[in-house]
Amino acid sequence: MAEKSDIINFEKEISGGVDMKEYRPQEIEKKWQEVWEEKKVFYTPQRSEKPKYYALVMFPYPSGTLHVGHVKNYVIGDIVARYKRMRGYNVLHPFGYDAFGLPAENAAIEKGIHPEEWTRKNINTIRGQVKKLGISYDWSREIATCDEEYYKWTQWIFLQLYKNGLAYKKKAAVNWCPKCKTVLANEQVKDGKCERCGTSVTIRHLEQWFFKITDYAERLLNDLDKLTGWPEHVKTMQRNWIGKSTGAEIDFPVEGSDTKIRVFTTRPDTLWGVTFMALAPESPLVEELVLEEKKEDLQEFLERVKQQDRFRRTSVEAEKEGFFLGRYAINPVTGERIPIYVANYILMEYGTGAIMGVPAHDQRDFSFAKKYGIPIKVVIKPADRDLDPEKMEEAYEGEGIMVNSGPFDGTPSSEGIEKVINWLEEKGIGKRSVQYKLRDWLISRQRYWGAPIPIIYCEKCGVVPVPEEDLPVRLPKDVEFLPTGQSPLSFHEGFKRTKCPICGGEAQRETDTMDTFVDSSWYFLRYVNPHLEDKPFEPDDVNYWLPVDQYIGGVEHAVLHLLYSRFVTKVLHDLGYLNFDEPFTNLFTQGMIYKDGAKMSKSKGNVVSPDEMIEKYGADTLRMYILFMAPPEKDAEWSDAGIEGVHRFVKRLWNTFYTVLPFVKEENTENLVLKNSTEKELRRKLHSIIKKITEDIEGGFKFNTAISGLMELVNHLSQYLNSVPQEEWNRKLLREIVEKLTLALSPFAPHLAEEFWHDLGNENLVVQQSWPSYDPKALQVEEVEIAIQINGKVRDKVVVPVDISEEDLKKIVLERERVKEYVDGKPIKKFLYVRGRIVNIVV
Repeated sequence: MAEKSDIINFEKEISGGVDMKEYRPQEIEKKWQEVWEEKKVFYTPQRSEKPKYYALVMFPYPSGTLHVGHVKNYVIGDIVARYKRMRGYNVLHPFGYDAFGLPAENAAIEKGIHPEEWTRKNINTIRGQVKKLGISYDWSREIATCDEEYYKWTQWIFLQLYKNGLAYKKKAAVNWCPKCKTVLANEQVKDGKCERCGTSVTIRHLEQWFFKITDYAERLLNDLDKLTGWPEHVKTMQRNWIGKSTGAEIDFPVEGSDTKIRVFTTRPDTLWGVTFMALAPESPLVEELVLEEKKEDLQEFLERVKQQDRFRRTSVEAEKEGFFLGRYAINPVTGERIPIYVANYILMEYGTGAIMGVPAHDQRDFSFAKKYGIPIKVVIKPADRDLDPEKMEEAYEGEGIMVNSGPFDGTPSSEGIEKVINWLEEKGIGKRSVQYKLRDWLISRQRYWGAPIPIIYCEKCGVVPVPEEDLPVRLPKDVEFLPTGQSPLSFHEGFKRTKCPICGGEAQRETDTMDTFVDSSWYFLRYVNPHLEDKPFEPDDVNYWLPVDQYIGGVEHAVLHLLYSRFVTKVLHDLGYLNFDEPFTNLFTQGMIYKDGAKMSKSKGNVVSPDEMIEKYGADTLRMYILFMAPPEKDAEWSDAGIEGVHRFVKRLWNTFYTVLPFVKEENTENLVLKNSTEKELRRKLHSIIKKITEDIEGGFKFNTAISGLMELVNHLSQYLNSVPQEEWNRKLLREIVEKLTLALSPFAPHLAEEFWHDLGNENLVVQQSWPSYDPKALQVEEVEIAIQINGKVRDKVVVPVDISEEDLKKIVLERERVKEYVDGKPIKKFLYVRGRIVNIVV
């Protein structure tokens, strides 16, 4: 965050006694917002002779009002869009709302208001807040994912995946609330309890719809290397989420049963050390294999595990808990009988939901075996010593030599992995396999406020997709929200009952709706043709505008939203609709704004309202403070004193401009002549700061230092105005300064800039002007101040031409009175000159 000292003191008044136009931000901001809207300044033509630039911010969920943390995202996007327009681009900068989802349904239950009414009200509120900020959106392209004209095409995308084998239904472990009698998404479960009623959640296995994202795992992983404009930490998060592993799949027969437990292991070289099997608590095999007399105790164990965080429980440090199912498996390479447990540190999401326990060579297995008295069998030993399983205090997980491993005794474990896989395939015991942590995308949601899944069930014809010409499958409005929490669609006979599109017989609709991440996985395509009725987008238009040139949003979306968007884009590319397979060329993740050391939230009471800040200071001050408080990618702490400081700068800028205005309004910059070194230095400062601001924006969105540059320029201008008599002001130079300052200010404080530009006598709008250029010749320094040291201490300074020779400099220095005073006739031993910086005289 910027230090207080970084904000230049703008309290000092300029001399001159000019009658000052009063700064009333609320008036001028409203005026220019109306002008922009009336003239459709930000309307984006579908084609242009200019190069295209698609600047996109992640759209909000309309759950209420925005706070300044949300505003940061939109302001950053607006700076980019406005700057690129000034650089000659045809900029697409749209806005919309991720409008389906659980909060609206909860509001319906709690407040007795329909989700659509609640959502539309919030959309209207947010739209008004955003417009007050002066964000340069093309409002003709506004979308909401809950609109029929939008979710019709979300359903169309589902059908494309279904028809191409990428959407399917299967039995899966789900969260179940016994009181509400409904499935809960993970986000509806808080500390193992239903967020609606507080009842402990159980695990059930129900039929659910999935997208087969695992078919794209390898491409999603490899193509991250193409995304050179993405932050490396985001790509690392996606790589870890996809989690590629190579190894072997092996089936362990269950004793006295036809069932086999399939495991995936990256360490097949340890197969001879397996002494137990462990299943994830969510695995369907748990209920299938448990002995009848153990079922009641099993349920108690599962209830306890369910209270634990499903991902923390897998860490090495977490306590390992298990339950013996009373059954045994057979190790296929040794024929040994090994017990089958259910264990809390196994997740259904990883591998096959089952592991082969090798306690000697896996720390979590070691802890589990020690706790439950399971044998430990060493099969890999270090090259320099033997291991005694009775004396081991931790697992040996390093490489070594295979021992107690049948035909592979003496084989280095690094070679043994590949050799064992080949041997398993020859014996028909196992096979080579690549596995991913990534699981198929579960899109079923047992709730109302979402896009209905376009599937019909017919007793005669089976599962039938809704014909494309029958889309959308509309959400009925006349629904009742019961406190049971179950989806109203389950009870709405008018929605459920339908005709089979194949045989015409009685049939039923799917009552699940889609995960809201499906809605947001393609919205960036719809902005291109937001109101097209016969297709989701026009391929020629989408292929012109996309990929998105700059995507901006929170890092919390690094995995799910960004991964799903990449997946859907690749599917549509493979189906021939898109000629690109990555949606976002460049990604910028902004930092959060904190208040009182915590993330802003209504529950903590630390929310800062943009409406209140705009009412008090104006939108331009709020925009500039949000950008000035820290580098935009960093988290920052909100400071009331900080925004006050920026507001002082804005008022100082206003006063400076209107002090200069009467002297420059009728001037132009033609035949500008610089009369002295003061004017030359001021013009050099102007062009060096314009160069710096340009580089700050281009070189990683350093908006905070760009605003510091604006402050510095105003400070230099103020010093000139205060130190030079008005009758000696160089009016042409001042005209150049206020023009370029206004243009550079425009992306950051657009309302101020429009007012300045208009009052300078321009009939056009500043937002339609080009970005200010800088003159390289003006950057050249003609004179330089040289420090003079005598015996290591600075005693004097002298201003000389920058290209002065050392001989001429020496004559000037030695003639100066202060130098004569300290040299005082003493012989000079050395005269050292560091060009452009310092002279050192040794006497």
